[in-house]
Amino acid sequence: MNDNVSMLSSVGRAEKPDMPEIIDPAQIINALGTAIIVVGKNREIMFANSAAEQFFAKSRAALQDSFLDQLLPIDSPVFHLLHQVQTGMREVTEHGIILDAPSTGNRMVSVQAVPLIEVQGAVVVNFQERSIADQIDHRLTNRDTARSVSAMAAMMAHEVKNPLSGIRGAAQLLEQNANAQDTQLTQLIQDETDRIRELVERMEVFSDGLPLAVGPVNIHQVLGRVRKIAEHGFGAGVLFIEEYDPSLPPVSGNRDQLIQVFLNLVKNAAEAVPENNGKIILKTQYQHGVRFAMPGSKSRVHLPLSISVMDNGHGIAPEVQDHLFEPFVTAKQGGSGLGLAMVSKIIGDHNGVIDFKSSHGNTMFRVLLPVSDEPLSTTDEAGEN
Repeated sequence: MNDNVSMLSSVGRAEKPDMPEIIDPAQIINALGTAIIVVGKNREIMFANSAAEQFFAKSRAALQDSFLDQLLPIDSPVFHLLHQVQTGMREVTEHGIILDAPSTGNRMVSVQAVPLIEVQGAVVVNFQERSIADQIDHRLTNRDTARSVSAMAAMMAHEVKNPLSGIRGAAQLLEQNANAQDTQLTQLIQDETDRIRELVERMEVFSDGLPLAVGPVNIHQVLGRVRKIAEHGFGAGVLFIEEYDPSLPPVSGNRDQLIQVFLNLVKNAAEAVPENNGKIILKTQYQHGVRFAMPGSKSRVHLPLSISVMDNGHGIAPEVQDHLFEPFVTAKQGGSGLGLAMVSKIIGDHNGVIDFKSSHGNTMFRVLLPVSDEPLSTTDEAGEN
């Protein structure tokens, strides 16, 4: 029997001359992109792969010299999974676990726990963070939501704005012969008419018009303009930090609309940060291999250009996070809920995606955009002062 197995093995190797004689299982585990640790019966960490080092922001030596309850709060659902496996369960998996600890940050993960039969009480724990595509999948549907109001916006522009002008004009005529008490009413009519007209004009952003005119855009110029506007206005007391990749290629986009996008994101961040020690970080980087399958398309879009707006504000309320990019949903008191819906539509028109992560003291909006096929003009390369 053993001779037959040896013979079969040798035949297999003869057919695959490049196959190595011995493959170290640890090399395979360290090549995986998911964080894997082995937890002993006393919650000591016995093993951690390379991805676990990044996941917990600790070296492997530091991890293997610590206990799991030093990395996660004691009430974390992970400990319940460990207990289930250590008391007889063969395998336990739970999706949608929120980890919120200094070692992990705020993450949503799927956790799989299986017993390590060879070591009594030991459990292999696999932390599978929701992929970028999974996190963004729900956000991608919001561009359809935003576009679904296009017909309504066009109808409102035609059917509402014209009558509003007539109502305001009539109120002005009545005001000429009105007494003091009636003047208050005519002024109220005019003010409310102006408010409705402004709302309708903001809704017009969603109406489908001419194709978007795009070209090569220096995203650092866009962020520089946004920062200059912010520092001389709504963000005057905020500390701005730039973490730019100077080698970033040009974005394929519309400069004016991208300014509108990041002006909106920075304004939201400035309104969220504390009055003292408020901080906004503007970051750009190139991410290799980031591709997305867009709705309605079989091709995968390469979106390597990452632009992030991070703040140390109070965070976004959990109850609105899943609907934040939908029209008329807002976390701000007195907000209309159109700002982020507009941002979502503009980024969608650029064939990009936007996502966010938020916890108290750490909110990040990230925009992923395609690279332009055209080079920057000489003026754009020179930058703007």
